[in-house]
Amino acid sequence: MEEANDFGMSFISAVHTPNYLFFLKTIYPKWALLSEPSSEIFPESHPVKHTPSYPKDTIGQIGWHIMDLSCPIGEESWLGAYASAQTAISAADCIATGKSSTAYAACRPPGHHAHSDGAAGFCILNNSAIAAERLLKDFDRVAILDVDLHHGNGTQAIFWNRRDVMTISIHADPAICYPHYWGYEHEKGEGQGYGFNINFPIPEGTSDNDYMYVLEKAIDQLKTYSPDVIILALGLDASEQDPIDMLGLTTAGFSEIGQRVKALNLPTLIVQEGGYISPILGDNLAALLKAFINE
Repeated sequence: MEEANDFGMSFISAVHTPNYLFFLKTIYPKWALLSEPSSEIFPESHPVKHTPSYPKDTIGQIGWHIMDLSCPIGEESWLGAYASAQTAISAADCIATGKSSTAYAACRPPGHHAHSDGAAGFCILNNSAIAAERLLKDFDRVAILDVDLHHGNGTQAIFWNRRDVMTISIHADPAICYPHYWGYEHEKGEGQGYGFNINFPIPEGTSDNDYMYVLEKAIDQLKTYSPDVIILALGLDASEQDPIDMLGLTTAGFSEIGQRVKALNLPTLIVQEGGYISPILGDNLAALLKAFINE
């Protein structure tokens, strides 16, 4: 176990817009000056679609950058998100410099719902995307395989027009699960990125055997892309014991995910995404990580 290093803003600013990063750094003191501010920042309104007119006032910027009510901003949110991103960058650096062929980034808060200019779903900075930027300094082709219960809509959006990072997500059908508006099978990217974004929405109650069938299809896509390095965006909320109770993976299922990704024999960065409190949470994480421990 190692402490994260501080790599500064370069990889973060390669993913997130200047307006958004300035907002995150400065919004709380501005909020505190308003009449009767709450301890956490919640938006009062949202633009239906972003317009060419970026708001100058505090309330308008909050509605612009905080995409939903599941991501309030507190006094220490920027510091926590920054530290989480540095954890992902540090783990990526271990792989890029040849220090290790596998690294696990214990990121909190998670990141895969964060867009380039917006926070959502408990995610403020997109750790997996930021780590990908670090890896691209040393690898030509990066693949992100997201196995969180929820679709990684922020990651998809960030790489929507790019082919140097393939994004693949296996997740509960967004017709019945957050984030609702993204994650459908027909979403494949645009421009140079067309075909380099792949979604596998799966039905409620999917358990180990059916999940592994879908995972194998995802791995076939990875093999075709032939990446130099893999980021496994690891959500543990697909567990049969997760409080959300949407999918049905067992501890053996998480072990199997680890074994199948490990069998690709590629450098692998594991970035922690979701996973809610349950008695089996630690066991599921340990089971997956065990696959990557040298025999």
